[in-house]
Amino acid sequence: MQSKAAETAQPLIPTPSASGQKRRFGDFPTFSAALDYAAQGAAGFNIYNGRGQLLEALPYSYLRTQALETARRLLGTGLEPGDRVAIVAESDGDFARIFFGCQYAGLVPAPLPLPIAFGGRESYIGTLRGMIAAAGARAVIVPDLIGSWTDEIVAGLDLTFGGAPSALMAMAVPDLKLPTTATEDLSYLQFSSGSTRFPMGVAVTQQAGMANARAIARNGLQVRETGDRCVSWLPLYHDMGLVGFFLTPLTCQLTVDLLPTREFARRPHVWLDLISRNRGTIAYSPSFGYELCARRPVSNDLDLSCWRIAGIGGDMIRHHILENFSERFASVGFSANAFVASYGMAEATLAISFAPLDQGIKTDTIDLRRLESEGMAHPSNDPSHALRTFVLCGEALPEHRIEIRDPEGNILSDRHIGMVYVRGPSLMCGYFGREQETNDVLDAKGWLNTGDLGYMLDSQVVITGRAKDLIIINGRNIWPQDLEWSAEKEIGSLRSRDVAVFSVDAETGESVVALVQCRATNEAERERLREETASLFRRQHGVEVNVILVPPHTLPQTSSGKLTRARAKAMLLAGQFEPIASNAA
Repeated sequence: MQSKAAETAQPLIPTPSASGQKRRFGDFPTFSAALDYAAQGAAGFNIYNGRGQLLEALPYSYLRTQALETARRLLGTGLEPGDRVAIVAESDGDFARIFFGCQYAGLVPAPLPLPIAFGGRESYIGTLRGMIAAAGARAVIVPDLIGSWTDEIVAGLDLTFGGAPSALMAMAVPDLKLPTTATEDLSYLQFSSGSTRFPMGVAVTQQAGMANARAIARNGLQVRETGDRCVSWLPLYHDMGLVGFFLTPLTCQLTVDLLPTREFARRPHVWLDLISRNRGTIAYSPSFGYELCARRPVSNDLDLSCWRIAGIGGDMIRHHILENFSERFASVGFSANAFVASYGMAEATLAISFAPLDQGIKTDTIDLRRLESEGMAHPSNDPSHALRTFVLCGEALPEHRIEIRDPEGNILSDRHIGMVYVRGPSLMCGYFGREQETNDVLDAKGWLNTGDLGYMLDSQVVITGRAKDLIIINGRNIWPQDLEWSAEKEIGSLRSRDVAVFSVDAETGESVVALVQCRATNEAERERLREETASLFRRQHGVEVNVILVPPHTLPQTSSGKLTRARAKAMLLAGQFEPIASNAA
């Protein structure tokens, strides 16, 4: 596929922020119809490398032409409307061409992760093949980045096509009539970022996807008639990247500058540089992305005054990280009021709630002991008490509802901790091919059990953690992130995502384990870290914890960069960690 520069014989320049057309906010029946309209303007995707160099400028007009050709190529391989196409999702123009080719062809793309957060080649390929099987994919697209693994990925699968994007694009374009897509048809499958042994694809219809994109653009982000531009490093195989910074911008004709996810951790400053250089106004990240940026020196060449929505999502929000970021970058124009907390999940397409714009992060500090023992979020600022600060994540989007329920299904009032349930037009139709798992979380009235715990406060939702991660010791409900964050904040040698806390069954009952990544090479320093961490948990949280030191970079993460405690626990029980010895070992 030629670049825009080769096709137009003009210098390669990014597509402009102004589309030159009347803004529409996701009021389309399908994503292909949204591209048909966006193609009438000048906006588009710009593909950058990890150093911030423009590799491809892809106006939506070019994308539409190329996607229509790709649709016919895909159908020419023998695929039929409704078939699934697995795409290992690199953040590039080929992904855009193939994804929207599927939309025009009536096929169902299933974006799959790159091998960023997996424990080696064998583990990654096993996970990928599980996702491909769960989707029942008839075609698998593998980017050149891992092209040498293609044979292992597709071995034994009944496919009409399995190979690189370039091989697909080299095929002749057959003269085939494209099908008509209905609003109730599936648009894509979104696999959970933590999918391992039993991967489940969230099935999103055209109308559900469009309902979420419309609510995000019109109500959550309040996209402006002119001037807005998106900049993203988020993975396109994760809902926040795919829906938030690939599909939604196109449905409201916004230009998007895309950076490769796999290089963000090494050069997080490039994200900020691109926002500054291209006058980006909307950019999102989990908390750890802001933390990585704040570790780097602040360049006086930056001008972040254009950044009006600095969104946070994808994981539990760590307010102290955001405070540090805003303090460090205030000198180059960043405003703390730009922070926008949000809550969402793939089962709801993406977004469920947004905090109000232009107000920054709003928090609620509560008595941690009463939270653990009573299930109530009592406000407190008493420094003699153990305190916990949560972030308010806003009200439900229009046409959506949030309820907090107790185990019997009763709706709870403000500050009572319970399970978070949501309902609305953007919910999934189910987990693809898994009726029982779907029925376990979606009831007959359309309410989704999110699996999250939280409480309501003045109509805003506050998320306290995942129900499956909750540790129950002597009648106390202990949130593992409380222990993790305490250690990472109080112990200077520890960084974000260095600690994984969970419970294990022991002969004397449930016990708490903390896996701690240790960079120290001196045996005395290792023992000091182990003792300091155990003492901190005992002193601040009143709980005995078995602290196990493990080497750096060994704690597992999901493909979106979140710590996965379940996998860490499974690895520990399977003997996959090599504990670092200390005097106490």
